[in-house]
Amino acid sequence: MLIATRTLYVRTGAGAEEGFEVRVFKPEQDGSAWRCRYEIDWPRGMRKSFGQGVDGAQAIIIALQKVGAELYTSNYHAKDLLRFEKPGDGYGFPVPKPMRDMLVGGDAVFEGN
Repeated sequence: MLIATRTLYVRTGAGAEEGFEVRVFKPEQDGSAWRCRYEIDWPRGMRKSFGQGVDGAQAIIIALQKVGAELYTSNYHAKDLLRFEKPGDGYGFPVPKPMRDMLVGGDAVFEGN
């Protein structure tokens, strides 16, 4: 069951942009662990993965951090082609602690950097 979506945008050239969705699904129990699946529907192909934790809450947090990590390590971010609301203001997803120095704009302020 889908629980959240966010549309991000990639600048494709000559000022044009292409939107794509990030989708997060309801956590599901997987044996003694929990998994929270997510999809990033990149313009050049969908990426599917999951966060896993000891309960549903931890699985969601880890899934959101993995989404943030994928966004911040993407070629789109490296080339300054990716945006959520305003260019350079971040994407609204957390990242694991060792990656916080990569955050920009509102993401950096929110994370306390």
